[in-house]
Amino acid sequence: MPDSTLVNGMRNIALENVDISPDVVDMKNWLLLNKDIQTELDGAVHNIYNSKHDQAEKQFRSLRRRYPQHPMPYFLMGLSTWWKIMPSNVTNTIYDKTFFAYMDTAITKGERLYDIDNKNYEACFFLAAAYGFDARLHAERHDLRKATISSKRALDYLDKSKEANGLSPEFLLGQGLFNYYAAWISEEHPWLRPILLLFPKGNRQLGLQQIKSVADNGFYAGPEAKFFLMKILGSERENNSAAALQVARKLATEYPDNGYFERYYAMLCFNNGEHRKCEQVSLDILDKLNRGMPGYEGFSGRYATYYLGWLNQNKYKDSAKAKDYFQRCVVFSEATGQTGVGYYVHANYNLAKIAEEENNVSVARRYFQVVLEKAERKSDIYNEAKDYLKNRKLMKASSHQSNAIYSSDYPAKKLSAKARLSALDVRAAK
Repeated sequence: MPDSTLVNGMRNIALENVDISPDVVDMKNWLLLNKDIQTELDGAVHNIYNSKHDQAEKQFRSLRRRYPQHPMPYFLMGLSTWWKIMPSNVTNTIYDKTFFAYMDTAITKGERLYDIDNKNYEACFFLAAAYGFDARLHAERHDLRKATISSKRALDYLDKSKEANGLSPEFLLGQGLFNYYAAWISEEHPWLRPILLLFPKGNRQLGLQQIKSVADNGFYAGPEAKFFLMKILGSERENNSAAALQVARKLATEYPDNGYFERYYAMLCFNNGEHRKCEQVSLDILDKLNRGMPGYEGFSGRYATYYLGWLNQNKYKDSAKAKDYFQRCVVFSEATGQTGVGYYVHANYNLAKIAEEENNVSVARRYFQVVLEKAERKSDIYNEAKDYLKNRKLMKASSHQSNAIYSSDYPAKKLSAKARLSALDVRAAK
């Protein structure tokens, strides 16, 4: 049979469907594929995700001295800075200027390389990555205009670099993330639909497959891919908490001093009923927090104290310890501004239940009042708090009426026998 891929005697290959042939690209100066550089930076990349930023950045500065015109050392310095921001759920803004400066420099260096050679797919990779991280932080800071511009530029370079997918798994992460999130983001955030018209449609299943591939095979992008995979699998959309737990266990084992990974691991252990492991991890989190280790702050403490409070309340039946942990959870939540629906509300609810068991009405009312103000309307704990406060209000009113009957304004000698009996009935009911 004749070869249908031949056109005028030449083989016709669509580069968007197959991997690029390495012999058509000059890769001799690519640091991304340099095995010696990978060996050198193995420990540094590990240190980023294990919260040993000073050690990691020392090696990146050494790389920068040798390759001052390459985007890689600046991007890695920016990545290290990003993981200083992450433990605070990206609310810590003190590293913002440093982060943006590193990513801007990586972009400048990458664009210079791309201008020299528009087949420099390594430059495209770093440009897509730097613009992508820049967009992430601008989005977190609610600067939609800058986030949109950076996202569009990241996607442009992502499209240019896809021809080199077969050269390294690193190239695949950006495309995987775009494919996965673009496929459903308009459903979750309808207000973004006008902006999404600027972008092509995604493919959720393909995206998830690509992210898994990078998680298994990536060197520089592997840990970041595992992070996204853990979040995606544990989301309501994928609803695969057991699989998310396996990824979280790997991350927490490989990077034991990463506060974000460890608290997420504790959460998934708790959700999957691995209570003994959850307790162990939560105690480890509090120990590291008390020692002032980087990345361990009120956000991690909020998770750990809630789980320990719940375990002492429900598993060990130790109300005193449970109360202490729940109170600390409330303090951590208030200190970090995390007082919406979630651990803060449930910690107050559990403290109210403990106070109710101890017949401490004033304390129970105080905690139930917080639940009433913060919990979702029509939720079970909201309705319970509402009923408790309503009943206590009625009982208090009855008490005032009873006390009034026996006060000097109503001398006993003026009361009929029937009235005196009614007053006694009120007190008995109380």
